[in-house]
Amino acid sequence: MSEENAEAKMPLLEHLVELRFRLMWSVASIIVLFVAVFPFAEHIYQFLVQPLADVFEEIGGQRRLIFTALHEAFFTYIKLSLITALFIAFPFISMQFWMFVAPGLYKQEKQALVPFLVATPVLFFTGGAMVYYIVMPWAYEFLLNFELEGGPGTLAIVSEPKVNEYLSLSINLIFAFGICFELPVVLTLLGRIGIVSSKGMKEKRKYAVLIAFIVAAVITPPDVISQVLLASVLICLYEISIFSVRIIEKKRIEDGDYDEDEEVNGAPST
Repeated sequence: MSEENAEAKMPLLEHLVELRFRLMWSVASIIVLFVAVFPFAEHIYQFLVQPLADVFEEIGGQRRLIFTALHEAFFTYIKLSLITALFIAFPFISMQFWMFVAPGLYKQEKQALVPFLVATPVLFFTGGAMVYYIVMPWAYEFLLNFELEGGPGTLAIVSEPKVNEYLSLSINLIFAFGICFELPVVLTLLGRIGIVSSKGMKEKRKYAVLIAFIVAAVITPPDVISQVLLASVLICLYEISIFSVRIIEKKRIEDGDYDEDEEVNGAPST
């Protein structure tokens, strides 16, 4: 092997070693947090189940969650502990990611990426909070309206959710809303690299509204209030994205990197 090839491959080897180091720290943080969180898994689960408990209390009667397999509750707590550990470790993992990519970025690129790293967890947490405090109570109240009291010649239909199914439903809702709330981050990033423009986003607003209602209908429980609420939030986030992309375009115009007169079909030409 020539010296030129050895010198060319050394940086790649160093990057792989650095990547392994960052991954090891990230995995280690998740394991440590999992061990620390598991003793409190029952309390965390009770926190997640509180919206359903409040609805049950309003309806009245003796209510409960059940598990039909002996190991079901145990593995549910393991799953919940792992998800909680991932959630808590996310800032540390993001820092490891930043420490890995930052040395290869220019100063301007670092300044551009930092706001996205900060906004991502904030928006995700906002979406999750909206699910927990607003969507879940409305959705569970709507779904429990399908219970049926027993009487002469009829059987009662009563909800007795399983612990693992409730956890899956709650986590899926939180992640779905959290990801939807990342819309401004994604569109602003696409606007920064020139894939989308504020003009094009304005022209396609009617399609965005349609897609917002389709997404809301797919990921929310089947009640109109939750669907309209999520669709309205997505539309507002889309409008915020247009405003954010427009700010970036103005800055690029001031820097001489963008020309409004060269836009074609809503996207800047290169």
